[in-house]
Amino acid sequence: MDKRAKEITLKARKQVFGSLSGNNISALHGEGFEFAELREYSYGDDVKKIDWKTTAKLGKPFIKIYHEERQLNVVISTMLSGSTYFGTTIQKKDFIIEILAILGFSAVRNKDLFTHYLYADKLYGYSKPAKKIFAVTKEIENAFKFNVIGKPANYKTWVEDLSKKIRKKSLLFMIGDFIGEDINLSILAKKHDLYVVIVRDRFLENPKPLGEITLIDPGYLDRFSGNVDSSSVKAFANALKEYDKNLIKHLKRIGARFVKIYTDKDPYLELIKRM
Repeated sequence: MDKRAKEITLKARKQVFGSLSGNNISALHGEGFEFAELREYSYGDDVKKIDWKTTAKLGKPFIKIYHEERQLNVVISTMLSGSTYFGTTIQKKDFIIEILAILGFSAVRNKDLFTHYLYADKLYGYSKPAKKIFAVTKEIENAFKFNVIGKPANYKTWVEDLSKKIRKKSLLFMIGDFIGEDINLSILAKKHDLYVVIVRDRFLENPKPLGEITLIDPGYLDRFSGNVDSSSVKAFANALKEYDKNLIKHLKRIGARFVKIYTDKDPYLELIKRM
């Protein structure tokens, strides 16, 4: 395993499995237990399950029987396009994979099914539903091996493909930097419990003038040479701000939950705090 992948894997496992039982991500909490029936107490039953109200009425002890509600189907989809090959503190790609690790290990810890879909301009990776730690570790390693250079984000394909492939109602996490074309998540929000995780580098939202410079788009591999002055960066920042405003408005309208996390923060603490 790559050194960086190993570091993130160990860090995420320690945070998820080393935390207190109540200190986990609320979005991954199941609905608990569903009441099934009352039956007469038998020797060896847990006395904590005794229904004292019924026991008092009938004059003999009865206990409540519960059925554990079905496990969550946790689907995590990462958008690892060329634009994630950037970072002033940590590459957005690495940060997205760390969130994948945290959510994946949290699902396994909760004994839920974990599935991962990796996208850029098309689907590049898929893991079958599993409840094993190894399944999460393998996806972290595969994501680190994935080369994002030359792969632009295709949000339309991402949405259409997921809507076809995920047939069972799921807790669906979509993780990416969400920069570029508009995205319509209405279909996925209707079919699933949708949670959007927006990953951003602060420099991108507050860029600084760079002067005469040559830039290469890591997604499309287009080259730009020119003067990146204050007016240019201001125009870019305003355009991104407007894009985010429309994206958040859309997510609220369709009832999808969302969170924006910056790469200079600890993703585990941010997820615990804001999910």
